[in-house]
Amino acid sequence: MFSKLLIANRGEIAVRVMRTAKRLGVSTVAVYSDADANAAHVAAADEAVRIGPAPAAESYLNIAAIIAAARQTGVQAIHPGYGFLSEKAEFAESCAAAGIVFVGPPPSAIRAMGLKDRAKALMAKAGVPVVPGYLGDDQSTEHLKKEAGRVGYPVLIKAVAGGGGKGMRKVESAGEFAVALEGAKREAKSAFGDDRVLIEKYVSRPRHIEVQVFGDSHGDAVYLFERGCSLQRRQQKVIEEAPAPGMSAAMRKQMGEAAVKAAKAVGYASAGTVEFIADASDGLKADRFWFMEMNTRLQVEHPVTEAITGTDLVEWQLRVAAGEKLPKKQSELKIHGHAIEARLYAEDPQKGFLPSIGKLVHLHLPEGEDIRVDSGVREGDEVSIFYDPMIAKIIAHDETREGAAAKLARAMRHTEVAGVQTNAAFLARALSHRAFVAGDIDTAFIERHRADLIPAARNVTSEILARAALFVAEGRARTESHDPWDAQDGFRVSGTAKDIVEFDVEGKKATVELAHAPNGLHASIHGNPVEPAHATAVRMPNGDVAVMHDGETFVLPLYDPFASAEAAGAATDRITTPMPGKIIQVLVKPGERVKPRQPLAVLEAMKMEHTLYAPADALVATVDVSPGEQVSEGAVVVRFAREKSAAA
Repeated sequence: MFSKLLIANRGEIAVRVMRTAKRLGVSTVAVYSDADANAAHVAAADEAVRIGPAPAAESYLNIAAIIAAARQTGVQAIHPGYGFLSEKAEFAESCAAAGIVFVGPPPSAIRAMGLKDRAKALMAKAGVPVVPGYLGDDQSTEHLKKEAGRVGYPVLIKAVAGGGGKGMRKVESAGEFAVALEGAKREAKSAFGDDRVLIEKYVSRPRHIEVQVFGDSHGDAVYLFERGCSLQRRQQKVIEEAPAPGMSAAMRKQMGEAAVKAAKAVGYASAGTVEFIADASDGLKADRFWFMEMNTRLQVEHPVTEAITGTDLVEWQLRVAAGEKLPKKQSELKIHGHAIEARLYAEDPQKGFLPSIGKLVHLHLPEGEDIRVDSGVREGDEVSIFYDPMIAKIIAHDETREGAAAKLARAMRHTEVAGVQTNAAFLARALSHRAFVAGDIDTAFIERHRADLIPAARNVTSEILARAALFVAEGRARTESHDPWDAQDGFRVSGTAKDIVEFDVEGKKATVELAHAPNGLHASIHGNPVEPAHATAVRMPNGDVAVMHDGETFVLPLYDPFASAEAAGAATDRITTPMPGKIIQVLVKPGERVKPRQPLAVLEAMKMEHTLYAPADALVATVDVSPGEQVSEGAVVVRFAREKSAAA
């Protein structure tokens, strides 16, 4: 076993690798960018080395800087985590050239599986079933469109490099193809430095099922069963589970053996995931699944596999990288119970899952029996524009799938985050949804049940308002002075003192009356007594009150009549940026008339492209940004002309 290990990554996965390394007595080295100087993974390591500025291209993707850090600290091995350089053959080769062990597969296996088109051709040759599509070298728009027509709409355009939903577009008809192709190529170029794409038949009721494989340098390979990863948004996984619901023992064996065949075809060693797409339109069947791709690294969702198999996959990685044989044979691997993982993101489901950035003013992650939390942030940390906005992974294990889902839903409701919006309440609703509990899941689950999962607005109840008002009143009562005459606690020699607290709820004043009685404060609204919600409240840096209840965060500004009057007349004449980022495209010009949902501009932020749309029929007065421009949150993109009504 190694004595010293560098983790070439950040956040949750870096902390998770360090946890296993320390249990094995291995000293750890962290690397960090300027944005992560005070990050949790830096604090968790035995040593830490700065590798560059905040942008990933200048730090976590800087091979030379990471190799230099490894040499400086005298490590024997480098663990790449996932993302960043984990699937770069050049990085594995640079490690070998420096005399450092790369904790992952050989460069040849990474190259073989790194490009989706070549990987599919290789799998077809090895006898692994692949999705119908086009994998050729002709990347002209005309030829790709022709091939899409041959495959038959709807189709998926997918980047040949990378993953995570980047460079992917679903196309319903030939008329949409050119615009979708342009966006997919641009996003792929930005994310992976490679704009080549492939065309793939879109499966109408797709189930995303992946198999965890593991190989060693002695020629052996096993599968640690499958995971269901069908609940996704923007082609990115949100909830994963093991084993996959609805799998028969026969199909599990057939899919597992196909995954091992794929791994052995490229001489695979270390942890890897073979991803399949299954047609669930008539239930899961052994002849209706196809190879999609292989991720030549540890997956984000690996904890669910660890939970049902009783293994530590990072320990397996380290032992295999050190030259040891696989710790278990296929016959020794068994499934124990069911595990489900939810990814807690800083994002706003009500706004199309747009990432939410800011300081984690308050952070309480769930605890409990059979609950595991993997996180790389702490209270007070920043969720920045530079990296993925995942806050934590929460994993629940139980004897049954229903029990695991119930435990995880409860855990999400007890999650408290203030400073950014999160998807915690959305996850709780998804895990409790009748269709999810029944195992009726495919990649269109969120869209199909959107009305149930994503309410049109956060409902600020009387109970939430009462809790916020009591919090404000308690704050007023606290004073640094020890003089009882300075206390603002409503004390009266006789009678009952009353107080009011006013909040701004979507531009309208909401008033809570408080009565100071001998047994404490009592709240009422419009004269009706209200029992405050059992919830946590905190004061935000700008003075707003945040109340966290059932996984939701309600931010309530104190009512300011002047600010409310100004806001009421403001924002209907413009489109602004929802977060900082870079303007990639401007799609309209002054004087142009636009229709509802017409694209106006494309913003790149948090490693994804976000299209800004027209809210209604309008006339563009000015365009205030240019392609390539870096913009802050709230920057004006387009202003609309104020037009006289027909009646005028």
